[in-house]
Amino acid sequence: MRRIVEPEQLDTLPSCDARAVHARADLRRINGVMGHARILTNAFYQHLDFDTARRRSLRICELGAGDGTLLLKMARDWSALDVTAEAQIIDRHYLVEEETRHAFIALNWSLTPLAMEVQTWLRQPGKRVDVMFANLFLHHFPDVQLRELLSLAAGRTDLFIACEPRRSAFALASSHLLGLIGCNAVTRHDAVASVRAGFAGHELSALWPAAGAWQLSEDPAGLFSHCFIANRYAR
Repeated sequence: MRRIVEPEQLDTLPSCDARAVHARADLRRINGVMGHARILTNAFYQHLDFDTARRRSLRICELGAGDGTLLLKMARDWSALDVTAEAQIIDRHYLVEEETRHAFIALNWSLTPLAMEVQTWLRQPGKRVDVMFANLFLHHFPDVQLRELLSLAAGRTDLFIACEPRRSAFALASSHLLGLIGCNAVTRHDAVASVRAGFAGHELSALWPAAGAWQLSEDPAGLFSHCFIANRYAR
């Protein structure tokens, strides 16, 4: 299928709209069904030096992070390995609830939610991070904008991980069935749009900047997902 990027309804709704609140709850369920916390955690385990991480807090940034609950689920696994982190989560809306903030504090993690456009944050001068990741976020952008975003990200980290929708006939057919698990009309529309805007083959690798010594990997993950990893050789 040719990649088609079209507006998603959740992006146009006020964050307090009841349909948006329901759709964000749907997304938490969909992340669970797709196993994205597991996929991302496995990618971290394979590409991050956790022995080094135990000696100091990691600097982590999630792009398009939503309410932060996906990172919290991963943080609970890492805390069992005595890993702590200084985490920044970037989203155009401030969606982090106090319960989530307290849960990070209980893990001895610091959390800084920033309500701003991801591209604006990436263009600002700031500290590099040990790892930057995105979950169900990159597919919102057409190739021209995505190439620029990935170039900016490459300048701020040595390890970038993304878990996105896989663009396939099976994933598209499955996206039409989300009403069966109680997803609302917003989610049902956006799920189909997400698959059409998703990735296959090595499309993200082709958009990653060529300059620099990077090791790129890009593969299907689980039943419905597509995982991309850019790891600077110097690591």
